[in-house]
Amino acid sequence: MKKQTMKRAAALLTAGCLTLSLAACGGQATSESSSAASESTAPASSETSGDATEESSSETSAAGSGKVTVYMPSPAGLADKLAAAFTEQTGIEVEQFQGTTGEILARLETEAANPVADVVILASWSDGLSMKADDQIISYTPANADKIQDGWIDEDSMLFGYSASAVGVIYNTTIYPELNADWADLADSQYADDIAIPDPEKSGACKDFLAGLVTGLDNGQDIIQSWADNGLTVPGANAAALEAVTTGEKGILIAGVDYNAYSSINDGEPINIYYPASGTVINPRPAMIMKTAPDMDNAKAFVDFLFSDEAQQLVADAYLLPGRTDIQCTNRTNVSDIPQLPTDWDAMVPVADETAANLNEICQ
Repeated sequence: MKKQTMKRAAALLTAGCLTLSLAACGGQATSESSSAASESTAPASSETSGDATEESSSETSAAGSGKVTVYMPSPAGLADKLAAAFTEQTGIEVEQFQGTTGEILARLETEAANPVADVVILASWSDGLSMKADDQIISYTPANADKIQDGWIDEDSMLFGYSASAVGVIYNTTIYPELNADWADLADSQYADDIAIPDPEKSGACKDFLAGLVTGLDNGQDIIQSWADNGLTVPGANAAALEAVTTGEKGILIAGVDYNAYSSINDGEPINIYYPASGTVINPRPAMIMKTAPDMDNAKAFVDFLFSDEAQQLVADAYLLPGRTDIQCTNRTNVSDIPQLPTDWDAMVPVADETAANLNEICQ
């Protein structure tokens, strides 16, 4: 079948851009950002961090002042809506940096000597646990904590899963009208040279899925190798990888982020998504309050807001899984209907980076 040539995704942020401070943007308004970016229930980690004292929810309702600086991953539209709604509710301005998980972590590293971020949200629970282990975040009890999905707050109340995504198999329906192959079955010769995967060193969701695959299934590493042997390619981060399938350059995307798929389906793209029977990883997106937050009270108020009715509905509208159990999606599959791999984050974190790097190496 003749396939179209993939359009190239917009270039990622350069390393030089990451060195710019947020202040250099001249006090950006809520709707502005430094970068536009294209990730099972999470068991509590056994790791602890420092001697942080747990704070209780401020339940901020009165008008605030000043600003809060938030680093957030995609989708960009959701980040902007959350920022605008928070400012309208509290009077506190939001300065944003939007990027992939990798870009956010790189920016934090360059700013280590002069911290800027108050709240950091990542698309990878394992990277959040690494920040906790590095003693970068504080303990806090956010508003509506009793309504949050089981396991989406770590045992030390430092990572707050305000939303989540899962990865599945996304396929082009003009090439494969129907598809339900399990992970191992995608190594079959009928899919040779027609499978792609997001770069797990740029996609936190993909990285965490691979870690879950190799720790949750006895043959997980063998499955990854079999994909590589069957011509698996790595087009780029989540957006570029999805575009390879929507354009028809590749027929199948392994470990595609589900909210991107649902959004594209709604836009009329010829794709579909399913979760293989052996299970996938549901990856809570941790919001964290930095220990070095310049505006600590506003940081706590923003985390409280993330679990409000308004913010959680914005999450659902963006095709992500809401962090609260009482908010359900009508535009996508809900948590209870997604088959899950056995997911042990304590086992996954130590192997996540190595597994991601290994996939890129064997797919070269």
